[in-house]
Amino acid sequence: MSRFLSEKFADLEPYTPGEQPREGRYIKLNTNENPFPPHPSVTEAAEAESRKLQLYSDPECKALRAALAAETGLREEELMMTNGSDEALYFAFLAFCDRHTPAIFADVTYGFYPVYARITGTPYREIPLGEDFRLEPKDYYQAAATIFIANPNAPTGLALRPEEIAGILEQNPYTVAVIDEAYVDFGAESCLELIREYDNLLVVQTFSKSRSLAGGRLGFAAGNEELIRDLNAIRYSVNPYNVNRMTSAAGIACLKQEEYTRKNCRIIQENRAWTAARLKELGFEMTESRTNFLFARHPAVSGETLYKELKKRKILIRHLSGKRIADYNRITIGTREEMEKLIQTLEKIPGIG
Repeated sequence: MSRFLSEKFADLEPYTPGEQPREGRYIKLNTNENPFPPHPSVTEAAEAESRKLQLYSDPECKALRAALAAETGLREEELMMTNGSDEALYFAFLAFCDRHTPAIFADVTYGFYPVYARITGTPYREIPLGEDFRLEPKDYYQAAATIFIANPNAPTGLALRPEEIAGILEQNPYTVAVIDEAYVDFGAESCLELIREYDNLLVVQTFSKSRSLAGGRLGFAAGNEELIRDLNAIRYSVNPYNVNRMTSAAGIACLKQEEYTRKNCRIIQENRAWTAARLKELGFEMTESRTNFLFARHPAVSGETLYKELKKRKILIRHLSGKRIADYNRITIGTREEMEKLIQTLEKIPGIG
C-alpha cells in the first residue's frame, strides 16, 4: 500500500476472485461460470450494439427493464439493472446500512459481504451456521439490522424455502432483508413473488450464472418501488451509466431465449447429480447443493492438497480459506465431459483412488 491510502482502508481485506489462468489449457471448475455459451442471438445483439459505442447507454435501461418485467411479472418500477449483482449488493450496503443499522450475515457465506461492510464503514455481525452448514431462520428474527442472505448460500450450496424467508421478513418489519439469489435457477425457489407482500424485501439476481453472461456483467435488484428509488439515488450518485450498451442488448436478447436458459440449467443439474454420485463413491462428503457447484471434502485428503494435486493436472477448483471450511473445496459443475475428466483424475490421486 502507498503512503497515500486513506487510513480508513488500512485494514481492508479485499475480496479474492477465482483464478483466471492466462496460459495453459485448464478445465476451469473454480469460478462457477456456465459451461455453455450464450444463445447465438445474444452475441449477435451485443455485436450490433457495438457500432454505437460513441453514444452513452440508457441510464434507465428502459428496454431491458421492460423485458425483465415481462419475464418476472414485476413492474418496471420494481426493478433496477446493475453492473453484475455485486453492484446491487454494494448499493444496498450504501443505502440501507450505517452505524445505527448494522449488517448481519452468515459466518460462512459470500466473501463480498464483509468486504462491503468494511469499505462502507458498516458495523456487522456474523451469525454462525449450524454444524451441518444450514442457516437457522430464527437466528435472524428481530435482528435490528439489515440482513444479507445468499439463497442458495455460497459456498455451501444450501437453500431456504420462501416461507422461511417470509418468516424472517415478518420478524424484522423495520429493516431490509437482502436475498442474494445468484444461484437460484439451479434448483432453489425464488422470493421474487414475495416482493408485493413485504416492503422490506430486496431480491438480487445475476445474469452471470444461469444466463451465461458472466463476462457481460449484468444483474438486477427487485423490490418495492420505494426501495428501488432509494437504490437509484445511490446509483445516480455513483455510476449512472452502469450498464453498457452491448450488455444491455445482450440482456434483452437473453430474456427472449428463456427455454435455452432453462435447458442449460437442467443439464447442469443433471451433471451435478451425476458428479455428486461419483464423488460419493470415491468417499467424498458434501452438502445437498441447489447451485451450479458442489461443496465437498474428502476425509483422507486435505482440501488444499486436493486443490494443488488437481491444479498440477490442469484442473482448477476453488479452495476456500477459513477455519470451518479449510478441508472443503468448491467444484463448479461443467459439461459432462469435464466432470468425467475430473472423476478420472481424482481416481489417480493418492488417498482417493
